[in-house]
Amino acid sequence: MSKKMVSMIAMLSVMSAFAMGCAKGSGGDSGADAAKDDPNKFNPNEPAELVVFTSSGADEASFNDRFGNYLKKKLPNYTFKFIQSKKGTTLPELMAAGEKFDIFYHTIGNFEYDLSQYNLQYDMTELIKKNKIDLTKFEPTVIDAIKQVSDGKMYALPVNIFNIVLYYNKLIFDKFGVPYPKDGMTWDETLATAKKLTRTENGLQYYGFATSPQHILRMNQFSLPTIDIKTGAPTINQNEKWKQFFQTVFVDPAEDEGYRALKKIPALSNFTQEQNVAMYAYLSAHIFNNIKGVNWDHVDMVSLPTFKELPGIGSQAYPLYFGVTKLSKNPEAAFHALMQLTSAEFQTESAKQGNMPVLVDESIRKQIGKEAEYPNKNYNALYFNKFAPIPPRLPYDANLVVTYAAQANALAAGTTDMNTSFRKTEETALKAIEDLKRAK
Repeated sequence: MSKKMVSMIAMLSVMSAFAMGCAKGSGGDSGADAAKDDPNKFNPNEPAELVVFTSSGADEASFNDRFGNYLKKKLPNYTFKFIQSKKGTTLPELMAAGEKFDIFYHTIGNFEYDLSQYNLQYDMTELIKKNKIDLTKFEPTVIDAIKQVSDGKMYALPVNIFNIVLYYNKLIFDKFGVPYPKDGMTWDETLATAKKLTRTENGLQYYGFATSPQHILRMNQFSLPTIDIKTGAPTINQNEKWKQFFQTVFVDPAEDEGYRALKKIPALSNFTQEQNVAMYAYLSAHIFNNIKGVNWDHVDMVSLPTFKELPGIGSQAYPLYFGVTKLSKNPEAAFHALMQLTSAEFQTESAKQGNMPVLVDESIRKQIGKEAEYPNKNYNALYFNKFAPIPPRLPYDANLVVTYAAQANALAAGTTDMNTSFRKTEETALKAIEDLKRAK
């Protein structure tokens, strides 16, 4: 072999070794290894202390059961302190005391309102890019919604999603010989069934259908916001679809005098405790997962009834958002924790317990309910309909739902008419909007 050839082979060997070293340094090593070369680079294996807060009132046991225990298992070097919102530790009190927390979580509407009130927003866009989080893998309506209220930024990531399904009590259907509801029913079909079940038997009043006004209004199938984002005015008298929605969901089910004698829409407790409501529209999996001490053997669920003009469209998604706050001293560690909760592993574990995953992945969705306390329920109902789009909102949009819901109860009780009710709602909402603006 010539000297020239030997020299060339030697050069190629050096170049090959150099290239392998570069490849290793550019992505083949761990974040911890890279941090050795750059002490300022975030090391996910370094110990970190993170404070978590939600203004929802959830306690530490609930947090640990749903999220904390998983985080502690995946991040053994991290310490998590949970602050419960109660007297002395409400959000206004924490802010007044100068208390700092790294992670804030709450449901849509409540999340963005609380953050905007105290200027806690932290844009996670760069962290999302840096950690190569693929937002196209998430349910698109909830990503679009947080971008809209974040002015194109990303103040949060969704961790759980709910929609609304129709629960039904088999015992009441059996008692009166009425066939069980099915997936894919329209509102007309459901209300016809409800009329057969709204009756008095042996002095006990039964109600064919009821719902949670605040939830179904906020997640309405027509994608109606409570506030027009362009004018800042309530929409109750601006869109005729509100009348159709109120008539269908609140007024028509309550035509029976026995129903109206209650003077309000039957509560969730009427379905779960008194068990005198045949069908109740409520958050998916929420009953089975969160309401204890009730025998659910005779309860099942089907998809939310649909409007004829919106075939196959269910409620809007109701996400639980988690976000790093502006107060965090260690935003990268906080975001690293959030990444665990949006991972395929956690989403699969959560789905097995009956929770809807935020990732659009059929292999994960197929796991839903398999390890839940009641695994033999009709979990197919959760995905029978498509999500309605989440409309553009102002941060205090959700605050007006209470105002709208009050009139839903008045209409169901028959104490007012639609036009009078909507005028009152508009007046009350306008005052509430002014109060909210002043409070900011």
